[in-house]
Amino acid sequence: MSLSLSSPAFAPNAAIPARCTCDGHDRSPPLSWSGAPAGTRSFALIVDDPDAPDPAAPRMTWVHWVLYNLPAETHELPEAVGAGQLPVGTREGMNDWDRTGYGGPCPPIGRHRYFHKLYALDTVLPDLGRLSKAQLLKAIEGHVLAHAELIGTYQRGR
Repeated sequence: MSLSLSSPAFAPNAAIPARCTCDGHDRSPPLSWSGAPAGTRSFALIVDDPDAPDPAAPRMTWVHWVLYNLPAETHELPEAVGAGQLPVGTREGMNDWDRTGYGGPCPPIGRHRYFHKLYALDTVLPDLGRLSKAQLLKAIEGHVLAHAELIGTYQRGR
């Protein structure tokens, strides 16, 4: 069994519901996962958009959410989970709005893809503060046991 990531709010490669975007309540979508390999001590989660600002001419990857040290016994995050509701021990990194927490899809033009990337790690990281996605990826090098990905899409009303 391999690590898998899903959401009851949207199917793979399907539209993310508006309630989870800037056009709704900007809630994080519910996520669940299974199949963590033996030796998993924690999880890390990154949500980003490689289509910014325009999918026809992307220039950057916009980071929407960075979490690390999700406990190994955690297998889901409920919808609209906030800082005070994350599993004990979970740490938040910085998104590209220069804040912690979830920032939902809000594409300026076109339909964007949102990659929800879950990493099963063989370690619990030290408290690295409010690190960036790049800093988290550097910190988990050599510690990733498995990786799962869920892609959702979103386009604002025309």
